Amino acid sequence: MKSTIVLSLLLALAPVLSFAQANSVPSQPHLLVKGQAARTVVPDRFTVEFLAQATDMAPEQARSRVEQNVVAVLAALKKHRALAEHTHASSMSISAENAYEDGKQVFKGTKVVRRVRGSFDDLEKLRGLLADVNAGPGLQITSLRSGYAQASSLRAELKAEAARQSRRSAEGLAAAYGTRITGLYTISDVAPSFAYGVQAGTWQSANEEAGEDAVPPPALPAPAATGVSGSRLAAESLETGTITFTENVYAIFLIAQ
Repeated sequence: MKSTIVLSLLLALAPVLSFAQANSVPSQPHLLVKGQAARTVVPDRFTVEFLAQATDMAPEQARSRVEQNVVAVLAALKKHRALAEHTHASSMSISAENAYEDGKQVFKGTKVVRRVRGSFDDLEKLRGLLADVNAGPGLQITSLRSGYAQASSLRAELKAEAARQSRRSAEGLAAAYGTRITGLYTISDVAPSFAYGVQAGTWQSANEEAGEDAVPPPALPAPAATGVSGSRLAAESLETGTITFTENVYAIFLIAQ
């Protein structure tokens, strides 16, 4: 019984102990290094989100107007070959709409809301959709964003690259001081915070260091396409731009005395 309680306690404390080690300094001589890897890609996913809403004293009238807009958007998404597996329409949300007039709360009607999201694998298809959709109080484009289909695998690749760079940096530092690495104490993708002041945001960028392992700085993000012309979003304002993915790895290596 006692052994079971001890085991349960150790399992419960495991995450705490792991976090404590990630933010602790070993008593042995060590090197604290950061590895960074970045890559800029051209987006191949373009997602648009719509908000259909209506308020009316007659709930059925509000629901009917919202449904008409949702059906129209879904038809437009299909017409312009949006990715079927990424097309989503939310369930209906109904609530009371109130406003304050002369210090009093006044009931304005029943508000009905639905959201629709669609994604494209080509920017021209998105432009065609936007040219077909009339935006207004009852149907609004709430967001446009770009993405990269292989983002998960790319991040994993960059993390591995950052880990290798942290190892090379540690080996280079150790050699410069006439010593060698004897082991790895801890490694994490979260910046450690130690009593002697090393915190997230205070690390030197890899591109500031001389050497062949320097990583170029990330490109400035492309401006969001939010230009509006009349009741339609100006499709000609949309540009592909680029997306920069960056992964960091923080490691403590033990060194020989």
